[in-house]
Amino acid sequence: MGTRFQAVILAAGRGERLRPWTDHLPKPLLSVAGRPVIVHHLDALASAGCERVFINISHLGDLLPRFLGRQWTGMTLEYSDERSGRLETGGALVALAEQLGTGFFLLLNGDVLCDYSLIGLWQQAEPGLVLVDNPHWHPQGDFSICHGRVHNPRNGNQTFTYGGMAILSGAWLLERAPGVAPLTPWLREWAQREWLRAYRHQGAWFDMGTPERLAWARQSWSAADAI
Repeated sequence: MGTRFQAVILAAGRGERLRPWTDHLPKPLLSVAGRPVIVHHLDALASAGCERVFINISHLGDLLPRFLGRQWTGMTLEYSDERSGRLETGGALVALAEQLGTGFFLLLNGDVLCDYSLIGLWQQAEPGLVLVDNPHWHPQGDFSICHGRVHNPRNGNQTFTYGGMAILSGAWLLERAPGVAPLTPWLREWAQREWLRAYRHQGAWFDMGTPERLAWARQSWSAADAI
């Protein structure tokens, strides 16, 4: 697509609902199928041909660079340090805007496992969100799909849940002010403008936000699965 293949992994969450495990480990270092969740991400990104990965860190953030280092199977790893104050999901991206430039990048939540093809997502070369069926803990969903585009829900429309994977444009971050900000309102704004393609996924997907969901992922995710 004529731009450097780069990705951002959001890894700064405290993981309050996963205590006491997260008292000692950042949430992305919790293991599923014998590997930390973030290692599944990095291995999948490397297999897809990614060149550079940005990882934001906060809670116990020193453990991630110590464990992962600065290179991973040919990829450069760079860390955005939020230990002095978390910026939330939107602010974390704005803090990386200069490094990301105006090209596209993949965005992955550090506490989600999904077997959607990352190389397939990157090769689409069109900003959009991976949407999954609504899990039982989020029955209202986040977005609707109309003519292949992401839309904000309207009465009566079927809804889907944002799966924590996206391809976005770095240029969109340039108009945002630095500071603490969630990403969801921006996604809704971009959906309103019809800027986001809907990438529907019906395969394996796990959000490990609670002990029960982590246990389900550990029981169900196969070591052969790939993001």
